[in-house]
Amino acid sequence: MEIYNISFELALKVHAVSLKFPEFELYEQGSQIRRSSKRIKDTIAEGYGRRRYKAEYIRFLIFAHASCDEANSQLDMLIILYPEIKEFAELKIPYENLGGKINNYIQYVEKNWRT
Repeated sequence: MEIYNISFELALKVHAVSLKFPEFELYEQGSQIRRSSKRIKDTIAEGYGRRRYKAEYIRFLIFAHASCDEANSQLDMLIILYPEIKEFAELKIPYENLGGKINNYIQYVEKNWRT
């Protein structure tokens, strides 16, 4: 599934970039951005496991979208706090695009998914 693959790749990138933080920040902002980015793919996977139940599937996709919003919010903060780590700014548009794709997929499932 495209949204899973994109979220997986972005989580890998976030993980690698977050390791560039100063040591004191690895367990604060670093942990937060890693968890929110990884939660997107995990929630998509968990929802897919419940795809037999349309409402349940949509609920998990909505959770994944919310985690994407959280990752975007974290990126906004990190771009300001650590402008020298340019990769955070480079991740902003891909995360915004992912949010749009998740939203479009939710709409598709709402209209077309058969239980």
